[in-house]
Amino acid sequence: MMKSAWCLFLSLLALGLPAATPAQAEPPLTYDQALQELDRPYAENRRSAVKRLGEIGLMSDTPALIKRLRDADWLTRGLAENALWQVWTRSGDEKVDALFRLGVEQMQEGPGHEAIATFSKVIELKPDFAEGWNKRATLYFIMGKYRKSLADCGEVLKRNPHHFGALAGYGQIYLRLNRPELALDYFRRALDINPNLRGVEINIKKLEQEIGEKRGRTI
Repeated sequence: MMKSAWCLFLSLLALGLPAATPAQAEPPLTYDQALQELDRPYAENRRSAVKRLGEIGLMSDTPALIKRLRDADWLTRGLAENALWQVWTRSGDEKVDALFRLGVEQMQEGPGHEAIATFSKVIELKPDFAEGWNKRATLYFIMGKYRKSLADCGEVLKRNPHHFGALAGYGQIYLRLNRPELALDYFRRALDINPNLRGVEINIKKLEQEIGEKRGRTI
């Protein structure tokens, strides 16, 4: 069998015909191609587009990716959410991005003053980088410093009003502060941007029931 295959290969060479070669992978989409593919009718195209924009997209692509959070294809929706987080965690400055990654590593080891200091430095170097504020807000929340977390969430939304994570964070903080009406408002705003937030949806239903029952008792 091996001898026959070798003879066929030699015969093709003698005839000047190309021997079969392994299929080559298609080159990755360019930035412009990815934007064009976002609105294609086939889900496979849209999946490739949002995945690629996660790798090379810009903050200015946020509205286009937000739109895909309501895609008819569930996988495209998930890829779009992931792509948004990828885009949001790039500042455009290599030094700041390296410092940001260090802060994330420190967060994974446990919330503490080192991570707070690192993200504070990120904010100092790149105050328009919303995700630096968001990570520090997350740390303050975990540490129970709710007022500071609220202030940083506000800074996030000034720079990225589509940030459903910060909106959901507001909701969690107001729950801790026993402000259910405010919590419900922010959870609804988060879900309005990203309807795939199942945990937020559960919180909304729970709060609506609790607030409704409380109002019923006061009538």
